[in-house]
This record gives sequence, C-alpha cells and structure tokens, in this order.
Amino acid sequence: MATSVEHCRLFASHFASYGEDIGLRGAGYAMGCAAEPPYGKTATVVLHVSYNYRVFAAIARWSLERISPSKPEVIEVIMPEKIKVGILGATGMVGQRFITLLENHPWFEVVTLAASAHSAGKTYEEAVGSRWKMETPMPEYAKHMVVADGDDAESVAANVDFMFSAVNMPKDEIRAIEEEYAKTETPVVSNNSAHRWTPDVPMVVPEINPEHFAVIEHQRKRLGTTRGFIAVKPNCSIQAYTPALAAWKEFEPREVVVSTYQAISGAGKTFQDWPEMVGNIIPFISGEEAKSEKEPLKVFGHVDADKGKIVPFDGDLKITSQCIRVPVLNGHTATVFLNFGKKATKEELIDRLVNYTSKASELGLPHAPKHFIQYLTEDDRPQVKLDVDYEGGMGVSIGRLREDSIFDWKFVGLAHNTLRGAAGGALEGAEMLKALGYITKK
Repeated sequence: MATSVEHCRLFASHFASYGEDIGLRGAGYAMGCAAEPPYGKTATVVLHVSYNYRVFAAIARWSLERISPSKPEVIEVIMPEKIKVGILGATGMVGQRFITLLENHPWFEVVTLAASAHSAGKTYEEAVGSRWKMETPMPEYAKHMVVADGDDAESVAANVDFMFSAVNMPKDEIRAIEEEYAKTETPVVSNNSAHRWTPDVPMVVPEINPEHFAVIEHQRKRLGTTRGFIAVKPNCSIQAYTPALAAWKEFEPREVVVSTYQAISGAGKTFQDWPEMVGNIIPFISGEEAKSEKEPLKVFGHVDADKGKIVPFDGDLKITSQCIRVPVLNGHTATVFLNFGKKATKEELIDRLVNYTSKASELGLPHAPKHFIQYLTEDDRPQVKLDVDYEGGMGVSIGRLREDSIFDWKFVGLAHNTLRGAAGGALEGAEMLKALGYITKK
C-alpha cells in the first residue's frame, strides 16, 4: 500500500493533468490531497486556489476516481483563507500595477493600501484622482478603500501578512522604512532598488536564482526577526537579456555589450504627462547603466552561508551598457553582443532558450509563464507591438540570433518593463516565497 504522501502526489498529478486538458489556468497548479488511504466514500480535498467551487469539485472527484476503487460520492473542498497583502506606495504607477495584478489573485488578498500623508484618509479613488495610468479601469475593490499613512508602519503592518513596497522616496528613506516594516515581523517584497545591494537581501528572478532566498535566514538574524525580512527584484533594464545569459550558462558568457531601449513607463510616465517624448529619444537614463552592468552579477552569484550574504559572480562575465529612453509606452528592448568561453552552435543556443525550465514553472506559481523564453525566427522580431505581452507580459522574447564579425554572437531581446520587469516580477517573487514557506499567514 502506498503511503499517504505518495497518494497525495498521485492525486495532484491526476488533478494537474485534467486541469491542463480543460485549459483552466491554475487548475494544473493546484495542490490537492485526499484523506488517508484507503479512501472511503467521503474524501477531503485541500485546494490551494480560489476558483469555481463546482468545477474544482468535479475535477477532484474525477481525479480521486482514477486512483481510488471506492469512488467517493462526496467531495469536501476546503479553500484556504487568502494571505492578506498591503501595498506601500499604492498611488504611484507601480502601486497601480500591483492593484490591477492582485485583483482576484488566487492566493493573495489586498486589504491595505498605504501612501504618503497627503493621500492618507482619502479613498483610493480620491487619492489617485486623474493620475490613474493603467490601460484598464481602476478595480472596483480598490476604489473605496481608505488609504493609510505609510509612515505608520506598526499600524499598517498590524492588518497584513506581508507588504509590497513601491514607494518613490530617496533611497536612504526607502531602506529605513522597509526595514521598519520587516522589524514588525512583516515580510516586505520590494520593487525598489534601495536594498538591491544590501548583502543579505535576496534579489531574485524566480526563473533564474530562487536559491538566493536561503539568505533570508541570515538577514533575519541581523534584523532580529523571526518572520520579517526584505526581498527585492532586479532592475527592469536587465530583464530583456539576463534570461538568455542564464539559459546559456553552460557556454560561459563572457564579454557582453548591451544597449537597452527603454519605455517611458519605466520612468512612471505616459505620453499624456510626458508629451516631449513623442518622436524623441533621450540618450541617458540616470543610474540605469550601472544597474544594467552590475545587477546580473548578483543574480548569477551565490549564497555564502559562512558569511551570511550573497556573493556576486566573480568569474569572466563582464557587461558594459548604454541605456536610452525611447518613445514607447511599455517594453524594454535590448541589443546584445557577446562572447562565450565555450563554442556553441546556433541550434544549441536556440535549444537552450526554448527548452529553459525553472523551479517557478515546476511550482505552478500563478504568474509564472508556462514558457519563460520564446525564440522568434522572423528577421523583424521581436517587436513591442507584437511581442511585449508574450505570456501575459511575464515572458521574454529573443530574436535575430546570429554570428558577429567582432564578437561571437549577437541578438535582440524584449521584456515588458512594468510586468516582468516591475510589479509582475515582484508578485511572482512573492508567490515563490509563499510556495517555499517564507511568506505565511501571521
């Protein structure tokens, strides 16, 4: 007789396969487990999702019948209570993106919106006013929520299980307020750059370096917390090329020359409030080149357990960059030239891109793309208009891979800067932290 754990895994496998068959996003990612085997006429199924009850009960019944000869007649479905989320800096552009992405999220529920004292006490709709910058309307759930004063960390944190941080403040103030929240035993998942180079703060792309979350235990010791910590995502500018470097790790990328062509939403702007960008290019974005050159090295680094910190990659990989603002609303494009330490064919390089797998997809995170990287064979791709929303804006598009006369290879990459590169990447990071047990209910 199989153990209950083995039965649980078998049930989850059947459940996942059926979920894929009927095309329900998330169904194949649910974790389910039946009562202790041998199953009786009643079984309890725990589903870590919040979709249609009847649909999931039907899937659960079908799955149990596949593995249980008793064919249970009653399925009891337990929907776990969602994890309560607060958003710090909720009125800004990234905060707005968080609000849209978290509407009807299967694991998380927004219960608190926090911003500056100027917005505190107003409804969210009043606080934002005419500054709503998303393509879709403001979600109804957020309109009448009263904005809290983000400076009052104790009060805000008392009502949530963890926080997203999207504040727009000087870096030293961001570092201070995020640590203040963490010390209330509230995890903080930050979109900001302030803590990216704090040695014991993980800076994670879930598809590339989730093992860096292990440094959280060392950070907690420094902060004096048992539950609170800070985790960050890397800069939006690196998302269009760093995934390709990760996919080609076995070929030892070395000298990399990258130019990024960055959308205006990366500056928190639209064409309505930045009309001078129409038909214009600005060949400078403050701070972006240093981030584009250095942050991949931390992503490719390792956790030094003895020192309790992340050590950036110190091998032969060197990156130099130029970052340019272009008249595009969403989507950062990168043109890249690179050398490898080991020879690779074009077929091998494309194979590693399209067959790239990660722990994020294995865990079935709600916002993890099914296929992280796509390779486009057309000479005129990737294009922002055609490809920026690949995998709901969470995937990366690579094209124009070809040999170069000076470097070994060159290619073009594209990623959505406010989804994959900002709020979406932070949300997927939070999902992974939840799946790995770092974020739980208080």
